Amino acid sequence: MNEDRLNERAQHLLRVLVESYIRDGQPVGSRSLSRESGLQLSSATIRNVMADLEELGFVASPHTSAGRIPTDKGYRFFVDTLLRAQPVEDSAAGEIRRQLEGRLLDGAHESSKDLVATFSQLLSTLTRLAGVVTLPRSAEASITQIEFVGLSENRVLVVLVYGEREVQNRIIQLERYYSPDELKRASNFLNEQFRGRSLAQVRQEILRQLSETHAHMNQAMLDAISMAQHVFEAGAGGGESRLEYVIKGETNLMGVADLSSVEKLRRLFEAFNEKRDFLHLLDQSLRAEGVQIFIGHESGYQILDDCSVVTAPYGSPDSVVGVLGVIGPTRMAYERVIPIVDMAAKLLGAALNSRR
Repeated sequence: MNEDRLNERAQHLLRVLVESYIRDGQPVGSRSLSRESGLQLSSATIRNVMADLEELGFVASPHTSAGRIPTDKGYRFFVDTLLRAQPVEDSAAGEIRRQLEGRLLDGAHESSKDLVATFSQLLSTLTRLAGVVTLPRSAEASITQIEFVGLSENRVLVVLVYGEREVQNRIIQLERYYSPDELKRASNFLNEQFRGRSLAQVRQEILRQLSETHAHMNQAMLDAISMAQHVFEAGAGGGESRLEYVIKGETNLMGVADLSSVEKLRRLFEAFNEKRDFLHLLDQSLRAEGVQIFIGHESGYQILDDCSVVTAPYGSPDSVVGVLGVIGPTRMAYERVIPIVDMAAKLLGAALNSRR
């Protein structure tokens, strides 16, 4: 049997095996496959097909059982080729819409972070896994206000307001002390120059002004451009590449048999807090179209070898501003989880667009 051309019988048995293992969490034997597949095949024939699938790497035999379980490769073939996605249950769809309508009615001044936290919790509740949603990237939003507040040791607190509700604070280190009057003049100049522009446009304008002759600039203008360079340079912590996310429902994973080892959970929760590995995956999803699924070793991170991450980007029709998804065991109900993630991404994008 060639890997690229699994015959219909082998595909059918693999699908039944994966669905059975996802449902029950137990290695699947030939007798169970014969009963559940509906095919008139002998146990010997099924064992031969399973042996072929094992040789090709789609299933594996745990040492403690004669049955077989799917491998990451088996799950991948199942998701890409055999999956029968279920429509989102009416109760789940209704709950998402109810929460969303409540937020839009009650939260006229609610920040996007609160809306993101709501969706993260919703994903967790509906899938009984961990829900994760990145905050919308401010690169797409226009800047409405910049303020500077002097701190000790030549440090300055920068308050950036995007759109109508998003507020970001960051601290920059300057070469010299600036008086409150100098800081006020700088913020006035930058508000006049940059209000209504996106982060990308601001960076472009700063580079343009830095490249021009400074002969026509007074000291206040030079100070303001110098400060803006510190605030908006890519390494200042506010660039498009910097993602932040809200994760909810991590404790759901404590009840998952595949992840029940205390040491596994400890390392997984530490990774949630450190964020690096997850940010890399989510960043990949930002640049992709539609639902992305990272199964086990596909993530490239050992801590996620027993996990699958299902993500989808959200935003407006012409720009992606964030990504949401769920984290759970490789033995997750993909046919149910994938449509929920896809629907949640579309509704979050619509909710954010309706508030602009």
